[in-house]
Amino acid sequence: MKHHPKRLVVLLAAAFPCFVVAQTALTLDSVVVTGSRTEHSSFDLPAAVDVVDAARIGADQAKVNASEALAAVPGISVQNRQNYAQDLQISSRGFGARSAFGVRGIRLISDGIPASMPDGQGQVATFNLDRAERIEVMRGPMSSVYGNHAGGVIQMFTADGKGRPTVEGNFLAGSYGMWKAGAMAQGAVGGLGYVVDASRFSSDGYREHSQVERDQTFAKLTWAPDADSRLMFVANGFSQKADDPLGLSWDRFRNDPRSVDPVAEQFNTRKTIDHTQGGVSYERRFGEHSVQLSAYTGQRSVIQYQSIPRFVQLVTPATPANDPKRKHSGGVIDFDRAFSGISGRWIGRYALAGGKLTTTLGMDYEQSTDERRGYENYTSATTLGVKGALRRNEEDKVASFDQYAQAEWQGERWGFTGGLRHSRVAFKVDDNYIATGNGDDSGNVSYEKTTPMLAATYRLTPAVNLYASAARGFETPTLNELFYSGPGGTFSFDLKPATSTHLETGLKAFIGKDSRLDVAIFQVKTDDELVVSSASGGRTSYRNAGQTTRRGLEVAVDSRWPANLTSRVAYTGLDARYDEAFASGATTVDAGKRLPGIAAHTLFGELAWRHPATGFHAAVETIARSNVQVEDTNTQRAAPFYAIANLRTGIERSFGALTLRGFARLDNVFDRQYVGSVIVGDGNGRFYESAPGRNWLAGISAKYAF
Repeated sequence: MKHHPKRLVVLLAAAFPCFVVAQTALTLDSVVVTGSRTEHSSFDLPAAVDVVDAARIGADQAKVNASEALAAVPGISVQNRQNYAQDLQISSRGFGARSAFGVRGIRLISDGIPASMPDGQGQVATFNLDRAERIEVMRGPMSSVYGNHAGGVIQMFTADGKGRPTVEGNFLAGSYGMWKAGAMAQGAVGGLGYVVDASRFSSDGYREHSQVERDQTFAKLTWAPDADSRLMFVANGFSQKADDPLGLSWDRFRNDPRSVDPVAEQFNTRKTIDHTQGGVSYERRFGEHSVQLSAYTGQRSVIQYQSIPRFVQLVTPATPANDPKRKHSGGVIDFDRAFSGISGRWIGRYALAGGKLTTTLGMDYEQSTDERRGYENYTSATTLGVKGALRRNEEDKVASFDQYAQAEWQGERWGFTGGLRHSRVAFKVDDNYIATGNGDDSGNVSYEKTTPMLAATYRLTPAVNLYASAARGFETPTLNELFYSGPGGTFSFDLKPATSTHLETGLKAFIGKDSRLDVAIFQVKTDDELVVSSASGGRTSYRNAGQTTRRGLEVAVDSRWPANLTSRVAYTGLDARYDEAFASGATTVDAGKRLPGIAAHTLFGELAWRHPATGFHAAVETIARSNVQVEDTNTQRAAPFYAIANLRTGIERSFGALTLRGFARLDNVFDRQYVGSVIVGDGNGRFYESAPGRNWLAGISAKYAF
């Protein structure tokens, strides 16, 4: 590439005066596997895909929340609720924004092992960011070949153990009593690579009643029996105890953003999670072809105390048999989940018509079984926030079975990709709690859909690629969306899956040797959109609305500059609206209203400098987001626009076999008060979750290679 124009970068910099960056040398064309399922240049892939490398993941961060690593990815909104009881709020092109907790509408994968359950619900908190080598984020039509979701795929890969044995220890501390300590060992012995990692994180929390303690463990073994095969074993453990501060009303947020509603302390709202998971994968090459097999299993236990008022649950001898209270499942959720899955795929590579054809045939089977119980969250009128009488006892099963085929032909200028996936997701409930007024609510429901995908790329010049893609998407309700959505707050067997049509076109261009531009324009039309029907006391019910449309623009610019400067600009524009009016309880939601939980404009940026000789580096980050509606009618006060700035600096020095690192950062430098995330449709009007004011973080680490 002889041309070296930077006019476009300068124009974008003037239009978006916020910059972004990597801590080390910037990679403009990463190799990805998400999308095609084989190694592929991100520049040539006909999809909006970003790679967050280890430098970005560890860019003077605590490596506690995925929001730290994904802040600079367009199309993805990752909001830290400052509430570890409910996990991060992640949405992709608006999908997942309605989730009351956890991640839905986005497929989560770690080292090839699903971190999402068969129903589509996932927990990104189980990602071990300490050992992450890269995170691949894909949005748009191509993600449809990954099954039951509509928003995209987030896939994390951890580093293999290799080379000389090394040990590492690290410690960091920050505002609000936050600290984290960790230790790691890695290396290779006799062809066996190993990684072992353990950490503990603790914080008093920015808000009252938001304390958290978290322990994470991780182990990975890799072995190559011969030159054509690879075996990998991974295991992780996650244990957390977190208080739940709930949301705030607008007045309480404005007057005292660190406070909580009194019911949070009255019922001592909180959640305990214990999660363990292990998986094994095997890959074997047969010349140009290969087969990949994997299996995993795990156990998850959760106890959650909610703030549901006592009078809502209270049943007395005089309570009529048909009173909804007799159907109420209580204010304490208690379940033990066993889950597992297997997958296999065959990848063939052939020469065809002057180009290269890659074909993939595969299947995925996943299942989970919950032993779920519900209890009253009181034992008397004055003793609240404790486990009381049993009100629910059932076994919930979910199983998904998917088959897919995908083919890609790449010629000198043109490339074509096509895929077809058939998905079936089945739910079954066995009710073991049958009492007066609470009959047998057992039942089952299943959803089935075949989703196609087509994409094409055209190499306009060696430095410019154009692409277009189209697909059908499929998103079933999750278990948690089926709970409480039926009559009287029972399990719903009537919710429909949301189906969507995705269209996308984009441009990828190298600008000289030192810049890359990515642009994606998309439209998504969804039928039977799942929306919040009501949300109160930590319990959310859902219903199907009519058609919705999402239209958007995503722009990212990465650049290397003179004087060891690097930058990145990432902008997302998203217009998401209801196309049809629908009734929500006694309220009518008019056509044209914005989908709640979704910002129309988001801008991320960073400019960084690194001294190559000393390892000293510094950066300024900026984040801006337009207002966000909090419920479907758009009549309640929207979470306002905000813009914040962060500063960070660090140094890395090696002394023979010893490497020392240190960093410090100051977030929200100008001490802005803003809403970090919203609880969509909260029935008590507690929509707002406040973000911290000015806060600091500092850490040190030492690594020794034997």
